Amino acid sequence: MRQNDNRDSKQRIAFDFDKALKNKRLWSCTSNKSRWADIQFIGQSPAITSILETVKAIAGRRCPIIITGETGVGKEMVAQQIHYASDRADRVFVPVDCTTLTGQLFESQLFGHTRGAFTGAVDSTLGFFRAADGGTIFFDEISEIPLELQAKLLRVLQEGTVTPLGSTKSYPIDVRVLCATYRDLHEMVKEGTFRADLYYRLNVINLKVPPLCQRKEDILPLAEYFLANQATFYGEPPKVLNPTAKKLLLNYAWPGNIRELANAMERAYILTPSRQIQPAAIPFEVIIADSQLYPKHELPTLDEVKRRIITQTLEFTEGRKLAAARILGIERRQLNRLIGKLNISLSQIKKNADS
Repeated sequence: MRQNDNRDSKQRIAFDFDKALKNKRLWSCTSNKSRWADIQFIGQSPAITSILETVKAIAGRRCPIIITGETGVGKEMVAQQIHYASDRADRVFVPVDCTTLTGQLFESQLFGHTRGAFTGAVDSTLGFFRAADGGTIFFDEISEIPLELQAKLLRVLQEGTVTPLGSTKSYPIDVRVLCATYRDLHEMVKEGTFRADLYYRLNVINLKVPPLCQRKEDILPLAEYFLANQATFYGEPPKVLNPTAKKLLLNYAWPGNIRELANAMERAYILTPSRQIQPAAIPFEVIIADSQLYPKHELPTLDEVKRRIITQTLEFTEGRKLAAARILGIERRQLNRLIGKLNISLSQIKKNADS
């Protein structure tokens, strides 16, 4: 009877993980039963082509993989594509945020626990490993697991079994292990903050995802993809970027990578009442980074930047100050003061809008 309860519980946990996963997928993948032909990355750069070829080559293998790259490049999305291109595509994909795993919580969440194993353990749990049995487990920011707990993870990976907290019984598991980190694990091994034996156990394949600034060919396809998603979400006709807005996106370094671009496109979509997205709807930091509009030897002053931003916003709102103030995130009185201080001709802006 207990075995049936455990099996039912496992199925429920797996379903919940899978349902959560579908809601956070960025790159298109039709379902957790997708085949390779249904899986698409958004982008056309040589880097994306190389990643696709690598994913295709390693997806069918069972070796551990470390995915590296800056924050926001989409490391978890790459891990998902590896899973969905493998023979485990119809099984669960379990993401684990390693930044939350400390002490007793580490063992409980990863390996499960029995009822009464510690204060507050009113029910037995499977843990991430047993919930992922037959599928894939993804350790996001593997570098953040405390050194003293890394040995316990290594033992599970070596033996292929887990022992729940408070139990003496071990359970065999069949799990594909994928990891991601923005840090240099090899340097951490040298510094003594990451176990060498765990590193060599995990680092069979190292897949690096380059930042968005190194694959500018992907910026506009991704931006259009995010805008299309917003149109679908709101049930509205699609919106497009005007040529100047496109130039702004291409000239920006995107330190937050794909995550930052997605947020920028959501903001632009929401602030644009018409079909065409104007530069004024693009985030401030993206606009001021567009140094190509100025001579290389002549950087703009702060007042020049403010004047340009406010003028573009007023042109976008056809001279309506209240709407412009909302877009800029300031009070209308503050906008009036800036218009006077910076000698912005509101009458000329309105005249241009009427013509």
